Amino acid sequence: MQYEILGKTVPVVEVTLNKGEIMFTQSGGMSWQTEGVKMSTNARGGVMKSLGRMFTGESIFMSSFTAEKDGAKIAFATTVPGDIMPIDLRNMPQGIILQKNAFLCAEDDVTLSVKFAKKISAALFGGEGIILQEAKGNGMLFLEIDGDPIIRELAPGEVLKVDTGNVVGFEPSVSYEIETVKGLGNIFLGGEGLFLTRLVGPGKVIIQSQNFMDFAGRIASMIPGGR
Repeated sequence: MQYEILGKTVPVVEVTLNKGEIMFTQSGGMSWQTEGVKMSTNARGGVMKSLGRMFTGESIFMSSFTAEKDGAKIAFATTVPGDIMPIDLRNMPQGIILQKNAFLCAEDDVTLSVKFAKKISAALFGGEGIILQEAKGNGMLFLEIDGDPIIRELAPGEVLKVDTGNVVGFEPSVSYEIETVKGLGNIFLGGEGLFLTRLVGPGKVIIQSQNFMDFAGRIASMIPGGR
C-alpha cells in the first residue's frame, strides 16, 4: 500500500492498493475510487463493537474496500478544513487512544475498539471525552485533524491541560482526567467552559489547533434568528 495526501484546505488521502489489500473507513468516508475496487459494508468486529462505535460518534457500520487488481486507487477526505495525519501503528505496539471523530481510515490489519475513560470525573464531565477509541495493529492509520496538528512529548509527570475538543489522541502511557476551571469569574466570564482535559506524561500527545464545534457555534450565533 502506498499513499499520498492531496490538497491543503480540506485534504484527502489517496491510497494505491495492490490486489487483495484492504482499507476501511466509517460509512460515507470514501471520496473517489478507480476501477478494480470492491466495496462491502458490515458491522466490523461484531455487533458489540459496532454499538460501541455508535457511542464514540462513529457510524455503526464500516465500509471496507478491497483491491481486485494492482494499482487500484481510493481516496478518503476530511469533513472540515484541517489536516490528515498518517500513523504507522507498527511503530506503536501499545497502540493509540483517540477522541471520537478523529478516525478517518486505516488498513485492514488495524483494530478499532471502544476505550472507556478510567477516571470517573472524565466519564461524568468529559463531554467529548466520555468514550474514547483505541487503535492497534500492524498497519497504517489516518487521523482527521481540525485545523493544524501539534505534537507534544510529555516527560514523566509533566502535565498538559487542554480544551477537550482540541485533544486528538495520546499514547496509552498518558493518563487522562477532567478537572474544573478554578474561580467563579473564570467559569462565568472566561468563555473557556467548565472543564479542561488534564493529560499527564510520559508519552506523546496529539492536539488540533481548531475545535470545530466551537467554530460552528460561533457561526451559528451570528445567524439572525427566525430567518
